[in-house]
Amino acid sequence: MTYEFEGKTEKEAIEIAAAELGLEKDQFDVEILEAQKNSIFKKGYVRICVHTDDSVAPKGRAEEAPARPRGMFTDPLPRDDFEKQIVEFTASVIRKMGYSVTVEVMSREDRKLGLQLKSPDSSILIGRKGKNLDAIQLLANVYAGKIGREDMRIILDSEQYRIRREESLVRLAYTTADRVRSSRGSILLEPMNPFERRLIHTTLNDIGDVDTKSEGDGLYKQVRVFYKGR
Repeated sequence: MTYEFEGKTEKEAIEIAAAELGLEKDQFDVEILEAQKNSIFKKGYVRICVHTDDSVAPKGRAEEAPARPRGMFTDPLPRDDFEKQIVEFTASVIRKMGYSVTVEVMSREDRKLGLQLKSPDSSILIGRKGKNLDAIQLLANVYAGKIGREDMRIILDSEQYRIRREESLVRLAYTTADRVRSSRGSILLEPMNPFERRLIHTTLNDIGDVDTKSEGDGLYKQVRVFYKGR
């Protein structure tokens, strides 16, 4: 028989499976179905498929169907008045800009709501280096505060731009660190928003001979990566 489980890590998912099935870990085989790394926009998770021998009867779920994965993208429709207001506001802003769009709920976390913009004009909505997307996101967050939800952080994405941009910045961070280490100097990166700067700082935080600092004023500051020695 097969069952599906999910955890923050592979180890946690296996422990959950063993506990719920009432089996020892050596009594079933594990296949990893999906793995999502931690990011500044999403929490990481691992989804596994557990295969048990027909001769081994699970104590906890023998008669149950396989577990449904607890993915973040299972319910795109607003669940409450706040989500409905944010979705309608964001769609209204974009349509007043002259572009058609469908806004769906992408993810829900503690004090964070992710919205997905689906539009034939997604490249325009994203803009160069995501600046148009950032501007619309800022308006959504200001609106959330005006309707009494200053505690919520709204994240907008389209065509998985945020994920692709994040992967690109992580590569940039490591490449820059290698260049700085070779030159024993420093490199000033392009202007970035606070989330992107935090990603650069976090990525290079554990590299002992390289350090980072933000420079400039306003929302879009630059990150300087510099050699500090061991």
